[in-house]
Amino acid sequence: MSSTVTRVRFGIAAVTASLVALTGCSSSGTSDKAAASSCAPAKGKVTLQYWNTVPGMDKVVAVWNKQHPDVQVETKNISNDQYGTLGNALKAGKAPDLAQVGYDELPNLRTQNAFVDASACKAATAAKSKFVPWTWSQTSFGNTGVFALPQDTGPMALFVRSDIFKKHDVAIPTTWDEYAAAAEKLHKADPKLDITFFDPNNAEWFNGLLWQNSAEMYGYSGGKWQVSVESDKSKQVADYWQKLISGKLVRTDLANGSTQMYAAFQKDQVASYVGAAWGYSMFRDNLPKQAGKWSIVPMPTWGTGGASGDWGGSTVAFMKGSKHLYESVEFNTWLNSDPQALAMENELGGLYPAAVDGLKLPALSKGVPYYNNEKIFDVFADSSKKIDTSFSWGPTQKTVNLALQDAIAKAAAGDGTLTDALATAQAAALKSMKDQAIPAEAGK
Repeated sequence: MSSTVTRVRFGIAAVTASLVALTGCSSSGTSDKAAASSCAPAKGKVTLQYWNTVPGMDKVVAVWNKQHPDVQVETKNISNDQYGTLGNALKAGKAPDLAQVGYDELPNLRTQNAFVDASACKAATAAKSKFVPWTWSQTSFGNTGVFALPQDTGPMALFVRSDIFKKHDVAIPTTWDEYAAAAEKLHKADPKLDITFFDPNNAEWFNGLLWQNSAEMYGYSGGKWQVSVESDKSKQVADYWQKLISGKLVRTDLANGSTQMYAAFQKDQVASYVGAAWGYSMFRDNLPKQAGKWSIVPMPTWGTGGASGDWGGSTVAFMKGSKHLYESVEFNTWLNSDPQALAMENELGGLYPAAVDGLKLPALSKGVPYYNNEKIFDVFADSSKKIDTSFSWGPTQKTVNLALQDAIAKAAAGDGTLTDALATAQAAALKSMKDQAIPAEAGK
């Protein structure tokens, strides 16, 4: 399985060029290098701070601490407000040594001088070969330094209650047209049943849907960023889900990972879930009585070719202000490439590793008992190979996500449409770039 997965290149030649350019239009271009002028080991014992959102990460860190008595790591879960907590810590000059940061947030935090360049550490630059190439390109900003190490990726697929589909004699859909038809059939068979839910407060999930359709939000050419959040391909995705929402064929009152979401699944009110590889453990851990009822199949496609999308995936970044860069590199490398650590992260936190060797984990080649012993990671491996390699994130992605999220929530409540939300996010991106003196223009 690993030989095929490691050929994945879903990010990105375009990102490499654009992120190199980004260093020239932010204050971080020189200060990162200055901060990385030394990589000397500490004299005496060291304690590192590592903030993350991964379930069970404290148990992984405990293994490191037992093996490394002179370099202890204290972990803090910040899943309730990940970027708010990090942002406040950065402003107060109290950021941790290491922090989990999503790929889409890296360019935004880069412009805020949030990272330290660890390339002065030979172990950091040597780690490049340990990771799937696209992930390294994003964390090194086009090989301008080493600002983070890749941790996981989020190839998408369709989680289905196969028993519900079978009960109502509805075939598992393979295209989005079939998915819409299945939504109508299921709801007609049981008015209390919906095929899925549309989370109106989750721009990252919606971005994964756009990614699948090659609806690029950013590009870079001629010395300028091209912003195309409201492209025709984006509108195709928005119009599709708007029809399902308007037809009351999907729920809009559930948030991903919420108690209400699990309650709806427990009551057999929702028949499928469009999710990512890291989500496999969510169902296993929160819906134990539904073991054997769930299957994971390829994401419905827009037509021939079978393209897929990516939702999420994270890095472990070297944060500004760290006084122990040498030890941070040691721990970060172990955390994201050591076989024992990777196996625990997959089992406890559901992470789908970005490390090349991580894709060879025995657990990823076996059937998973909760999913009727199906080899679900084969589905995610295939999804990884079918993700658009040209999709890239921009320097104001956080602004876009917030604007998109707010407008999507309004559309789900009947105030405007999802297509309107794209236009709102496009305008927000251009304004934000103008305010920061980042060269940009509307793309096609």
